[in-house]
Amino acid sequence: MPAKESGPSVKKKGRRARLLVLVLVLALLAGLGYGAYWSVDTVRASFPQTTGSLKVPGLTGTVDVKRDEHGIPQLYADNDEDLFRAQGFVHAQDRFWEMDVRRHMTSGRLSEMFGSGQVETDAFLRTLGWRQVAQEEYDKKLSPETKKYLQAYADGVNAWLKGKSGKDLSVEHAALKITDGYKPEKWTPVDSVAWLKAMAWDLRGNMQDEIDRSLMSNKLTQAQIDELYPAYPFDRNKPIVEGGTVAGGKYAPQGTPGTGTTGTGTGATGTGSAAGTGTGSTTGTGTGTGSQATPNGGANPATGLADNASAQGATVGLRTQLTALSKTLDDIPAILGPNGSGIGSNSWVVSGKYTTTGKPLLANDPHLSPQLPSVWYQMGLHCRAVSAKCQYDVAGFTFSGMPGVVIGHNADIAWGMTNLGADVTDLYLEQVRPEGYVYDNKVVPFTIREEEIKVAGGKSKKITVRTTNNGPLISDRSDELETVGSRAPVPSSAPDRGTGYAVALRWTALDPGKSMDAVFKLDRAKDFPSFRAAAADFEVPSQNLIYADNKGPNGNIGYQAPGRIPLRGQGDGRMPAPGWDPKYAWKGGRDGNAGYIPQNELPWELNPQRGYIVTANQPVTESGTGAGKYPYVLTTDWGYGARSQRINDLIEAKIKDSGKISTDDMRTMQMDNSSEIAALLTPMLAKIPVSDPDVRSAQKLLEGWNYTQENDSAAAAYFNAVWRNILKLAFGDKMPKDLRVTDSCMNVIEEGTGPNDDLAKTVRECGTRGADSAQPDGGDRWFEVVRRLVKDEKSPWWTATPKTVHDKPIKTRDELFARAMEDARWELTAKLGKDQSTWSWGRLHQLTLKNQTIGKEGPGFMRWLLNRGPWNLGGGEATVNATGWNASSGYDVTWVPSMRMVVNLNDLDKSRWINLTGASGHAYDSNYTDQTTLWAKGELLDWPFGKDAVDKSTVDTLTLKP
Repeated sequence: MPAKESGPSVKKKGRRARLLVLVLVLALLAGLGYGAYWSVDTVRASFPQTTGSLKVPGLTGTVDVKRDEHGIPQLYADNDEDLFRAQGFVHAQDRFWEMDVRRHMTSGRLSEMFGSGQVETDAFLRTLGWRQVAQEEYDKKLSPETKKYLQAYADGVNAWLKGKSGKDLSVEHAALKITDGYKPEKWTPVDSVAWLKAMAWDLRGNMQDEIDRSLMSNKLTQAQIDELYPAYPFDRNKPIVEGGTVAGGKYAPQGTPGTGTTGTGTGATGTGSAAGTGTGSTTGTGTGTGSQATPNGGANPATGLADNASAQGATVGLRTQLTALSKTLDDIPAILGPNGSGIGSNSWVVSGKYTTTGKPLLANDPHLSPQLPSVWYQMGLHCRAVSAKCQYDVAGFTFSGMPGVVIGHNADIAWGMTNLGADVTDLYLEQVRPEGYVYDNKVVPFTIREEEIKVAGGKSKKITVRTTNNGPLISDRSDELETVGSRAPVPSSAPDRGTGYAVALRWTALDPGKSMDAVFKLDRAKDFPSFRAAAADFEVPSQNLIYADNKGPNGNIGYQAPGRIPLRGQGDGRMPAPGWDPKYAWKGGRDGNAGYIPQNELPWELNPQRGYIVTANQPVTESGTGAGKYPYVLTTDWGYGARSQRINDLIEAKIKDSGKISTDDMRTMQMDNSSEIAALLTPMLAKIPVSDPDVRSAQKLLEGWNYTQENDSAAAAYFNAVWRNILKLAFGDKMPKDLRVTDSCMNVIEEGTGPNDDLAKTVRECGTRGADSAQPDGGDRWFEVVRRLVKDEKSPWWTATPKTVHDKPIKTRDELFARAMEDARWELTAKLGKDQSTWSWGRLHQLTLKNQTIGKEGPGFMRWLLNRGPWNLGGGEATVNATGWNASSGYDVTWVPSMRMVVNLNDLDKSRWINLTGASGHAYDSNYTDQTTLWAKGELLDWPFGKDAVDKSTVDTLTLKP
């Protein structure tokens, strides 16, 4: 079946033209015009040597690289530096193209590889300054030990790189060498550190929500916006930890037996009051904030910006500014995935009290953008004898280009991660003057730096980066943002606009930190105190960390919320804030003393009474005042708990009546395809009167359906099509164009042309938002929106324009549902055919793996050569098996469980794991996508750890020698 590929992302024509040149070069390499095949020599030249021996300069002893049938390497060395030097060498063997592209992206140098089409992207990334911050971390923050490991890793990469160019690196490098003589530079330690900035960017929290809420104000009232961001349902969906609070400068968990062995961590201290972090008036908890009362002509107390109905021009200015920013964000390469409701993860750990093994079981599956090769690389790093000079015996999932293991286990503990989602970014409006920017009624000079962007095949470009106390001016990187709203909404006390306001970004990741130190500390942690001490250094991105060990009768399970999470003055981070007013500044970083939530006051727990811990991007805890409430606001934009509560329910169902959970039960839970929204809506849809026989036939598919989204389910296909059309009719058509998907067009009343009556002038208005971030996306926030509105059959949200001039307007819930069922029937007829017996959810919901750059941007010939798929998948949006899709743009899979693992703390050799693709980044290598079909079926591979188990699984051994 041909691949069902989503449309190409919005990129510059220059990049496409250059990629076409690369394609033609690769075709010439084949020697057959447009490439019936690549020459064997070109394809195989870069394949890694996996047997025999190789000399690696810098090694002090031999290192054995043992690979199993899937090419997964286990490394054995006698000292730490040799171990990480070998890791760099092996990463480069399999993944150097990925590493090379990634380091050019993180340093804002994509134009050096791909030409002028990437200049604007590079300029934005240079403005953010990822590479600059990474350099400062390396120079000033990281420990000498970490620097030593980073240098050893870089030396290993460079040992592999020495003497190689073109086809010896990859087929992609072969094309670059011929077109422009491109030759990669040596790898540096800072190349590795900068990767953490890209990771933090894609997991940055609620910045997109902040933009979206502002843009919604063009067409929606504040009350309507609040309905689309409802409060988290704490009465129905549990947070991660319950009942703990801060006392005496420390977080005190509820129901955690004893605190003497927990440790306190070594995180930063803060000066902010634990009584609260903002002055904005709110009426909800969790995700919603309620309607904020604002007197006419006054300022919104949460943002300090004007909230006056007469300020229509100001609203337009701000909207233009934020629309341009949103488009810029869409153009930035997303290594990990769309920044929306889907990016998250599942992890949970069950005490040995409730497992068949008698020791904990720990599961993790991070939800990220599908990549080819996978963003993860499986590997074991083993000291032949653990000692002071060789401290590591660890295995798990690594990032190519970075030393250490990010998620996995060592001989003593296991750990997993999900995105905490803390609000660590704020947008600030800045009043600019020729000589600087206004702050606290004074003009402060910008911090200025000059950047030169080198362009392959073209002339270099120079840019100037201006930075305020709130961060870099990201508005400088867009023509539309150069003048920020000569009419942007501001309070009456705001300074003179001059030529308008600029936009600055305050983000915790732009302050140097020690997250790289945390990786190595996690890898050698031996108990919960050392795990928490490692977590204290994991400053960005802020992650939920779960823990397990095998000590004691049942082992131990635990949780820690780490991260650098700001304390704000006024404002709650939900809307852009006035940068000139010090009351809205963060209480730390550039504007004062340390002002982040102290590490000792961040939530944690050890061995909770319930016997398990679940993290799936739901709230960490319930914030507020009073008993059992957490006194700090971590964010107001959590996931809404559809996945987390389903996992809670599955665990509870399994352990009731003295039941026990096995390793295979954990795997089965990871593949759970149950749809919460289907369980809510299907009974209602089944009762809608339908006269059209074809629509009625489709409606019958829902009768008796158990709400699971298997890939062969016709009912799941039809329901999800109905759900997509409900969202479009009820919400999508009411969104401003800035949030609607590109090319989604409709007739609207032209602004400023008079009253809205039968003679009003209409214009054709098309959406401008990229497919991955358009709204409504159908995530579990929309589940909660509809859950609340569905009780009101005559809510204004259920109104819709008639399909034709002969139809009546839709005015009620059931009328809109009937229309959605009809539209879904004809949509699926067009996509899958009229015969319902051939319908299946997997035919709609397909995964195509796309190789970086050329595989995504090139014409069909190159996609065919480099890409793989499609795979017909089950699962869906906000299910445990989270194969995400954006309801505004279609059904194609946009994020996935990027890997899955289940760690068995009773016998580590009986742990299981799987990657999305394979170990190799070389097209046509046997390990390019050899795990993908197994992954799609929900299967897991054996995960050997001990030497005997590794030796038994080994098929190739390469010895690296000094």
